[in-house]
Amino acid sequence: MQERKGVVAMKGNPLTLVGPELKVGDKAPDFAVVDTAMAPKSLKDYAGKIKVLSVTPSLDTPVCDLQATWFNEDAAELGDVYVLNVSMDLPFALKRYCAAKGFDKVATLSDHREASFGTAYGVLIKELRLLARAVFVVDRDDVIRYVEVVPEATDSIDYDKLLEAVKALA
Repeated sequence: MQERKGVVAMKGNPLTLVGPELKVGDKAPDFAVVDTAMAPKSLKDYAGKIKVLSVTPSLDTPVCDLQATWFNEDAAELGDVYVLNVSMDLPFALKRYCAAKGFDKVATLSDHREASFGTAYGVLIKELRLLARAVFVVDRDDVIRYVEVVPEATDSIDYDKLLEAVKALA
């Protein structure tokens, strides 16, 4: 498996990402994750839809919470778009988190079993077995139209650029 060193850092400490560097125009790879009910989910479950893949290290941290909350509150503004938040959090923790927050617009998915999403999208942090903060916008034909892998894991994604990319597809 390909490893890329120094692409991301945590509090300034360089880390290693496992998997390929995906670019705009690449075909979105499939993945195997589970939802909060432990049901298997993959890219195919969202076929024919615009997808925003919001990737967070853990929803139990302030920046990840902010990212997921932003998507849940602003998902209606995105139009006919599926927002999927993928993390290594356990499905039970995700279910508890969503219930406490009243989330109903973001599908929270766990990559904890196989790290299938992390390795397919090149965002698995080898040293931590967490996912790097990132966002991918995938069109109806499963082609990647926007990629942002945040260099410092404790920083936020660029919400303005993301909105611009999604609106260009709607």
